Amino acid sequence: MIFKHVDIIEPIEMPAKIVEGKRVYLTPDGDKFPSVTTVISNNAKKMAGIAKWRERVGIEEANRISARSTKRGTTYHSIVEDYFNNCLDINEYKKSPLPVVMFHQTVQTLNRINNIYLQEAALYSKHLELAGRVDCIAEFDGELSIIDFKTSATPKREEYLYDYFVQETAYACMLQELYDVSVKKIVTIVACENGETQVKVLPPKKEYFITLMGYISEYQERYGQKTIT
Repeated sequence: MIFKHVDIIEPIEMPAKIVEGKRVYLTPDGDKFPSVTTVISNNAKKMAGIAKWRERVGIEEANRISARSTKRGTTYHSIVEDYFNNCLDINEYKKSPLPVVMFHQTVQTLNRINNIYLQEAALYSKHLELAGRVDCIAEFDGELSIIDFKTSATPKREEYLYDYFVQETAYACMLQELYDVSVKKIVTIVACENGETQVKVLPPKKEYFITLMGYISEYQERYGQKTIT
C-alpha cells in the first residue's frame, strides 16, 4: 500500500529536555511547558498505582519490565513511521523480531489510515500550558483523527485505556488552537504481544477534556504554575 501525505500543516520544531525527571518543551514563543504525558502520569492516583506495582514486583524487575516495554514501543513506532513514509525495509529491524511480529499483526488496522497530515509532530497549547508530540494526525476510515500507537503484552482493560483518550484529546485541542483544524475522532491502536490488536475509535468527548483540566490543575498545584525553569 502507498500512503498519501497531505501538506497542509507546517510542522514546528520544539526541543525537549528532562528537568527533575519531567519532560519539558521549549515552544517557539519561548514558553516552557510540561509534556502531556508528564502531566497525566503525575496525578496522585497513577503515581500511587505505579508505586504499588513497583513494590509488588520489586524495583529491579520493575525497571527491567519498563526498559523492555520502552524498547519494544520505540521500535514498533519506528517501523510504523517508516511504513507510512513508504520506505520500510523490514530487514533493518531483523534484530528486533518481537516489534516486527507486532507490526505484521497490526498491518490490516494500519491500512485503515491514509491522507497523513503529520507524524511524530510537536504540538503545544498556550491556553492549556501543555506541549507534546503526537504519533499521527491522519484520516482513519476516511475521518481526520488523532492516532496514538501503543504496545502491550496483552490487551488492556478499558479503565487502563482511559488516560490515552485524555492524552489524545489534549492533542486535538492543541491542533485546533495552533492550526484551526478539528478532528472527528481519537484513535488508540494497541499492538499486543499475544497477537491481538486493540482498536478504540471515539469522538474527543467533553468528559476527557474535563479530566485533562483536572490533571493540569493537580500538576500545577504540586509543581508550580505553568513553567518549569
